[in-house]
Amino acid sequence: MSAASEDLLAGRERALRTLELSVKKRLEGFLQGDITGLRSGPGSEPNEARPYQPGQDDVRRMDWNVTARSLEAHVRAPLAERELETWALVDASPSMDFGTALAEKRDLAVAIVGAIGLLADRPGNRLGARVAFGDQLTRIPAVGGAAALRRTFRTLLSLPRLEPGAHPTTDLLNAIRRLDREHPRPGLRVVVSDFAEDSTAWAKQLRRLAVRHEVIAVEVIDPRELELPEVGLLTLVDPETGRRHEVQTSRRRIRERYAAAAAEHRERTAAAIRSAGAAHLQLRTDRDWVRDVASFATARRRAAARRPPLNRDGVR
Repeated sequence: MSAASEDLLAGRERALRTLELSVKKRLEGFLQGDITGLRSGPGSEPNEARPYQPGQDDVRRMDWNVTARSLEAHVRAPLAERELETWALVDASPSMDFGTALAEKRDLAVAIVGAIGLLADRPGNRLGARVAFGDQLTRIPAVGGAAALRRTFRTLLSLPRLEPGAHPTTDLLNAIRRLDREHPRPGLRVVVSDFAEDSTAWAKQLRRLAVRHEVIAVEVIDPRELELPEVGLLTLVDPETGRRHEVQTSRRRIRERYAAAAAEHRERTAAAIRSAGAAHLQLRTDRDWVRDVASFATARRRAAARRPPLNRDGVR
């Protein structure tokens, strides 16, 4: 192994240890109890039998043995599943290899997957990842346990960078569709992207994903994407196609139009995520992402505490 390779590996290991320490020290307890099960509602394993309630119970769950013994119709209530299977969809398109502040967007993408994996690391829980870049969707198998999770994080940290224009544009819609189709077991799904595509391309598929799973959409942005600096003639490069465009940033009207268009895109993205029934977490490269995740988790716990409890059938 060359000295450069050893230095790169050592750097990744340091980043991994820093991630674990940051998450465990500053976020421990925020998500506990929030994602302990798959979804609110009944599971697939049989539980205790109880009297049949016409119009409310599914007759397919009728327990005929108990019914025959008691001479009263009984159903077998399902036992809610407590193991959590989490799949994270990570957008690894060239637009994520951008950052002008504390980190690149891809660094935050790996960090949030690592945070969720560490916080959901409970007996029986598993974390898997699908990485979307170009027309490919790489699969990192779902695993449980600290050692296996570290291997997952190392894989994410070593993802290759794509040259602008050298590969097909990443199709977020197709990636979400495959995530839903290839991992049907209900659980937690985390979609991490800068959502650079217009929401009309992926919103409907995200809504379908949220029908079966609990979904968190993590939007990663850089402040330089929200407004242009006043630096005179600026060459902008499309990270997906490699096309270049020169912009005269000394003109205030151009900067204002750019900022307005960027704000409108962010608003459409947020509205699409809300309408899909997914939770929305926005992370910025110029902010403390751990604090933002903590605030997000606290808000979710408070919202969960206000929801009415489930009855014996898993209905509120």
